[in-house]
Amino acid sequence: MKRMIAKVAGVSAAAMTMALVPLAGTSYAAGCSGAGCDNLGPVSQSCDGDAVTKQSVSDGISKAELRWSAACQAAWVRVTDPYGPDNWWDHYGYIEKHSGYDGPLVRSLSVKIPDPGSDWSNMLGGSSYYYRVCLKDSGTGKVNCSGYW
Repeated sequence: MKRMIAKVAGVSAAAMTMALVPLAGTSYAAGCSGAGCDNLGPVSQSCDGDAVTKQSVSDGISKAELRWSAACQAAWVRVTDPYGPDNWWDHYGYIEKHSGYDGPLVRSLSVKIPDPGSDWSNMLGGSSYYYRVCLKDSGTGKVNCSGYW
């Protein structure tokens, strides 16, 4: 009887463990869609898994990439500075959401570029908008922007 109880307990424990551990390759549904993603994080909303780079811009040191998630219908800027401390002032990457090609600005979000490292902004959503990413040097005021996508 004790052996049977031990076996049942062991099988039950194994079944509970398997139920709580996701299988490799398990996909998770996006946590938002379109404008519902505005100002939400791409990682926290599971939008980063299918993201692709649609545009990019560089100033010779830092790089800003326009990342797009088809599952979430949202975009964000990913910024990178691979070299480390090279300036006395800050650099920023930002994403712009426009209502038409070169049309009025609807909204923008920015992120400080780490020195060195990589980071990303929150998202702006909606497939009917045009997006672009820019780099801004706060010391000189110089702005470099990608083309619209």
